[in-house]
Parts: sequence; C-alpha cells; structure tokens
Amino acid sequence: MILVTGGLGMIGAHTARALVDLGHEVVVTAHHRTEVPSFLAGRVTVEPLDVTDRDAFLALGGRHDISDMVHLAGSIPGEDPVGFFRTDTAGLLNALEAARTWGVRRFAVAGSIGVYVGRTETRWHEELALPTAELPHLIVAFKKAVEPLTTHGLQGSGVQPVVLRIGTVWGPLVDPESPFFPIPSYISAVLRGEQPRPLHADDGFDCCYAPDAGRAIALLMTAQTLRHDTYNVSSGRLATNREFADALQAITPGLRLDLLPGRQGGPGDDPYLDTTRLTRDTGFTPAFDVATAVADYVAWRAGLVGPAGQEEGLPA
Repeated sequence: MILVTGGLGMIGAHTARALVDLGHEVVVTAHHRTEVPSFLAGRVTVEPLDVTDRDAFLALGGRHDISDMVHLAGSIPGEDPVGFFRTDTAGLLNALEAARTWGVRRFAVAGSIGVYVGRTETRWHEELALPTAELPHLIVAFKKAVEPLTTHGLQGSGVQPVVLRIGTVWGPLVDPESPFFPIPSYISAVLRGEQPRPLHADDGFDCCYAPDAGRAIALLMTAQTLRHDTYNVSSGRLATNREFADALQAITPGLRLDLLPGRQGGPGDDPYLDTTRLTRDTGFTPAFDVATAVADYVAWRAGLVGPAGQEEGLPA
C-alpha cells in the first residue's frame, strides 16, 4: 500500500488517482481539506491526520502495510514565518521517521521549481547547481531546505529518497483565484462571463496539468528502478498566455480575449523545467497540451455548477 500525505489536495489527489489506476492500493491523509473528490470516492482509504502529530503518524503503520510514501502535505504561511517553518519541518521529520521505522522502499517529497531561482538558463535541468539567491516566497525557501533534509535524513536507512521538483501545476482542485499563477483566475473570470484582465500574449511559463503531474509522480513511485534521487515534474515545455486565450476562445462561442502584445519584460525567453530525466527513467510523456487541458478543466468546472448556478466543491 502506498501512502500519500496531503492526498486530498490538488497534486495529492491526482497522484492518488494515478496510483490507483496503476493497480495499487492507496491510503491518503487528510487534515485541512477533508472532502473527497468524486474521482477518488470509494477508491482510496482516507486517514484523518495532522502530520505534525508524531505518535498519530507512526500509528498509521500499525493499521496499514505501507510499502512506499509520497509526502505532499504542507501548510500555507501566515504572518509568522517561524511558525510556518516549525509546522512544515515537523511534518517532514515525522514523515522521514515513519519511512525509516516502517522500512518503506521509496520516499518521495514535494520540492519546487522555485529552487532554480537565480539560474540564468531558460531550460532548468536537475544537474544545474542551485544558486544562493533571494527567494520569492517562504514556501520556496522551505522546499529548498527539504532537499538536503530528506536525502541526509534517509542516509543509511535503505529507503530511496525521491525529491520532486514540481513545476507550475493547475487543473481540477486548483485554487480558482490562485495568487501564484494567473491562469486559474483568468479562466474563472471567463466562466463568470467577465472580461479578464489582459495578459501579455507571449509571456511564457512552465506549466503542467494536474492529472499529468499526478501520473508523473505515480510513475516515479512505481518504477522498478530509479537512477537519481531528484526529478523535475512538469510537462517539459513552455506554455504562453496566447495558447490559453486561444484554447478558451476555441471552446467558447463568441468569446473575444484581448491580449497585450509581446512579453511584459521585453524580448527574451522564459524558463521551464526540462523533464528528460523523468521521461528516460519512467517513460512519462504528458497526455494533455494546453488546448486539451483547458477543455478538460472547463468541463470539470461545469460539472460543479449546482442547480442554483453556484459552483460547488471548489477549494476555498
């Protein structure tokens, strides 16, 4: 059985679904988010758990025969950065102790594309040295620390660490007004019948649809062998605002979206995650491009509209 902490969050839920689709039994932990997505209902075992509770975490091993772990649980920083670091570090250390205690085969942990901030290349691959740089967010700072804590914490245990440098993921269960990525709120405005704020047409960004990200993580967890302990998880290509606008217009009769010309920062190239290592070791290729992802997401949102015209089941 594979344990996915934070398994009802966006990435966790899609990882759990992909693992089940591959034929594995899955137990997910739930804390702040407790509603089970329809695509997981009846397919996974749900365990309420605050991952900062060491005894409760370790007790899971007495109820389930856990062979592998994916640690995706995390919190959102408030005004106290020390409190945020304390909470998420406690959760990580408890997960590492559980992995060692239970003798799991493989332990994967959520990292971030943000660890590459400061590199001047536009194709970010795992062999690049991580620079000392001012980081854009407390979450990125923690994710950068996660990498050595995990690899050193599992040394000598026989547990294989897998650091997941996860790119910009969106799709079903994403925060529709996410402050980290303009596209969810852009689509939300269109679905409300509003004209979204104009974006620069050629601004590009790393982008991965959530079902693809979940499948990539599932393949890393179930591959017979892995040659590395760090993997980029994303689509392996750049997406642009123009592609998203074109995709929305293609499925919405009469919709006209005005874009600002060029890139906001002027001529140049935007960075993205190279996924050659992921593809080589697992065979992963994304199933969704921008057009099919947008169509799928809009259809999913349409399925959440209740009889009163209110959207149901979207994350707060």
